Amino acid sequence: MQTDKRNKNNSSIVSLIRACGVLSIAVMLMPMPAWAISDEIQVYTDDINEPGERGLELHVNTTPRGRNTPGYPGELPAYRGLRVTPEFSWGLTKTLEAGFYLPMATSAQGDVYLGGAKVRLKWLPIRDHKGWYLGANGEISNMTKKFSESRVGTELRVMVGYRTENWLFGMNPILGWDLSPGYRGSPDATMTYKVARKVGDGISLGAEYYDGMGKLNNRLPLGQQDHTFYLVMDYDRKPWVFNFGIGHGLNSASDSWTVKAIFELPFN
Repeated sequence: MQTDKRNKNNSSIVSLIRACGVLSIAVMLMPMPAWAISDEIQVYTDDINEPGERGLELHVNTTPRGRNTPGYPGELPAYRGLRVTPEFSWGLTKTLEAGFYLPMATSAQGDVYLGGAKVRLKWLPIRDHKGWYLGANGEISNMTKKFSESRVGTELRVMVGYRTENWLFGMNPILGWDLSPGYRGSPDATMTYKVARKVGDGISLGAEYYDGMGKLNNRLPLGQQDHTFYLVMDYDRKPWVFNFGIGHGLNSASDSWTVKAIFELPFN
């Protein structure tokens, strides 16, 4: 009986993984224009707070070389700006976590802008510390014109991957919808990937790839889409926990160089 139950669970996991794989392939093959990543540069994996546990992360990134003209009237370009986003999180159950973001940024001239706010709910029903994980993250944002052409938006991010004692493989198919009047329509689509290997006690080295592909119904040539590759380090020796990465755009539509970090701060 126990064997039959285990086989049934394994079959369900395989079916879910296959469904996510189909979604990922569909997203990559759909027509899309260029897209830029800004306040949060992260591949979501199998991290989730325990019930009642509170957390605080600080997302920081800057673009020493990159786009210096607005993508739409009123946008704050990435070039030489500093983006800082505190993220507060709270574990609700073993599989649910709530989060709250407060994005802010500086311009190349040093002017400071508040971006608005985002709230999210993460659901991680399948999580094996040495095996598959699968979940989803839903987000609603209310942002200023400097940060988003549409003030109100929502995002659905799938988290799927596999973890062993020394390796991590993960990806996020992402769909984002503009909800403000005049901007509603086909969602933006993005694929993010992560591969990392443990090289020491609490230290992993790896790579992340961000494939920003834009609207589903408006394809641009591949060379005009946003493709950025990062070399990353994950450091987890409490009280110091952080992710650090240096990214390089792979074509002229991408920012040439971006440096990013995510710091986990004590919060009780």
